[in-house]
Amino acid sequence: MKQRFASIRYRYIISHLNALFLTTVTILSILLTIHVLFNPTWLTSESIFLFISLYITLAIIFSFYVGFKSSGDLKERLDYLSVLITQFANGNYSSKVYSNEADELARIGNELNELGEKLQNQVKSLQRMADEKGELAKTAHKSAVIEERQRLARDLHDAVSQQLFALTMMSEAAVKQLDKDPKIAKDQMKDVAAASLQAQTEMRALLLHLRPVHLSGDPLPKGIQKLVSELKQKSQIDFHVSMDENIVLSEAKEEHIFRIVQESLSNTLRHANATEVTLAITRRANELFIHIRDNGKGFDSTNDSVKKTSYGLKTMKERCEELGGTFTIRSNVNEGTYIDIRIPC
Repeated sequence: MKQRFASIRYRYIISHLNALFLTTVTILSILLTIHVLFNPTWLTSESIFLFISLYITLAIIFSFYVGFKSSGDLKERLDYLSVLITQFANGNYSSKVYSNEADELARIGNELNELGEKLQNQVKSLQRMADEKGELAKTAHKSAVIEERQRLARDLHDAVSQQLFALTMMSEAAVKQLDKDPKIAKDQMKDVAAASLQAQTEMRALLLHLRPVHLSGDPLPKGIQKLVSELKQKSQIDFHVSMDENIVLSEAKEEHIFRIVQESLSNTLRHANATEVTLAITRRANELFIHIRDNGKGFDSTNDSVKKTSYGLKTMKERCEELGGTFTIRSNVNEGTYIDIRIPC
């Protein structure tokens, strides 16, 4: 209610009522001055009261009418500007607003139209740079392979290698306890099973990174279907995938999007402990919309330090921004993770 009365329409009415108050005080002062100084017979206290009452009644009615009437066009034009700004925020830079007026609002609308054209040109430049970057990436494939191998070696050493070492130690301890205390040995074997499951999950995620950087000539929907089919065979996660089959993009865009999806599924496999993943890729009017959701353990998405230290999230965001898109992630502890990506087409 408070927000409603703060709208431009009610501000117009209040300004008319303020003018009415000042005018009423002025007229009343003049009439009282004439009555006191000259005391004409036609100007009595009753006539002054009647006149002022009629004047206030009619003026209030006209103030409300004129306030609503005069502010209607202004409110409508401001709504148009607000919708245009919202369209820009959603990445729809081709939207425009038109006005036949020659006032300040029309000037602001024209400036917003020019801003939209500049943003649209910047998106095209970013996408062109992404295409050029894709060509350059092919020439630098060997160095990328070396870097990827080094990263995988570090991950194997930091994660899987240490877990295998722990498995060895726990297995040896369980064997020693088998004759002395079978109950302790049983508990230790349970720990071995849990650790081996975690090592297996880490290995699956690392194997996911061993896939080619490019789609090997497959279109994006087919490449993602192959990726999901492979993950279904190697994990217990239930995948729900929906994609528009008529998506046509440049080769560089398809590679970026494929790698974003691959990185997201890898993070889910390694960290989320999820049992269900939903992946939807749809083509809208002027954008490609990608939605990825899991029911895993989630994390505190309001903690900026988590986002900054997450290599996978940083990589996905950078790839999305290279295509001129927007990357949004929402997550809470024990409530899963939601990723929404919008890429202008």
